[in-house]
Amino acid sequence: MLTKEEIKKLAAVESLRFIQQHMTIGIGTGSTVYWLIQELAIRVQQGLSCRCVPTSSVTDTLAKELDIPMFTLNEVEKIDLTIDGADEIDPQLSLIKGGGGALLQEKMVAAASDELIIIADSSKFVQQLGAFALPVEVIPYGWKQVQRHIESANKITASLRIKNEQPVVTDHGHYILDCHFQQISNPAQLAVTLNTIPGVVENGLFIKMADKAIIADADGKVQVFSAK
Repeated sequence: MLTKEEIKKLAAVESLRFIQQHMTIGIGTGSTVYWLIQELAIRVQQGLSCRCVPTSSVTDTLAKELDIPMFTLNEVEKIDLTIDGADEIDPQLSLIKGGGGALLQEKMVAAASDELIIIADSSKFVQQLGAFALPVEVIPYGWKQVQRHIESANKITASLRIKNEQPVVTDHGHYILDCHFQQISNPAQLAVTLNTIPGVVENGLFIKMADKAIIADADGKVQVFSAK
């Protein structure tokens, strides 16, 4: 049986076969993508030519430390391929993302990409989204009004993300509300509804964005799922 980190590394390594010379690559954020960055750095040392766009300051810093050539989203016309993780993936490859707090930039990079590949361990593959609390990025000014609106409209609880007794602040200066839906019956509709609330910057539902999901399990099995 593989450890959790070995499973993540397995999925990350599998994704490398989709990378070709001279691609512009979006690099996601999170513990599974950590292994992608490590392996990608080896390929670059071996002669892979690529340009990479980060989805967070954490990713940008780590990749630069490993001499991966990094660019901002404004510096590229488009992205050939983005590889990222997810907190939940359903059979339609709808996603919940944002557990690492980078959902806004992750979604912007994904939207600029010709292809989005998700890498994950099998625990992230679920039949219905919602057990993982849905992150919603909000402007700090008036965040409590947004919280009340979401809770009242959906009959749920939404908690401000806290770390070290202070609100978590994203790379772009926003707060995050973690919304405890338990089950999300219509992710596409909810994504639109949340984004119409004044003060909401973006939500962690990624609908019809992922093209493939690479799922690895503890037995060393790797499956590649494609969007229908």
